[in-house]
Amino acid sequence: MRLRLLVVLVLLALLAIFVAFNWSVFVAPTQLNLGLLSFDAPLGLAMLGLTVTLSLVFIVYMAVWQSKILVDARHQAKELQLQRTLADQAEASRFIELRTVMLAEFEQMAERLKQSQDALRLEMRDNVNSLAAMLGEIDDRGKKLYIEPPR
Repeated sequence: MRLRLLVVLVLLALLAIFVAFNWSVFVAPTQLNLGLLSFDAPLGLAMLGLTVTLSLVFIVYMAVWQSKILVDARHQAKELQLQRTLADQAEASRFIELRTVMLAEFEQMAERLKQSQDALRLEMRDNVNSLAAMLGEIDDRGKKLYIEPPR
């Protein structure tokens, strides 16, 4: 953008130098014809006025165009911010839902683990009791086999 501005300023400076060097020619009266109307006026000043008018029109047009671009950019930025906020809220909602599901799964797993541990304890108790009964039975059989002979 700065390069364009610099080029425009250089061109305006060159135009001003050109007008200054040729001022006598610019103000020399000449016969001008507009089709239906004919009059004497300095052609250089008429052309200079036309150039200045077109330049001003162009500057106004560019200012309006630039302001429209800025308004559109601001509008898009607001829309993007709104969409970003909605996306963040949706993501937060998904995280909350995921947390809820995970907590429910952990509770189910903890309950299943507790049930498994209780079942394992019961089975171990039964096995210990069964083993103790077997050992007691073996001990009783051993005592019967080793009965001391009468004296």
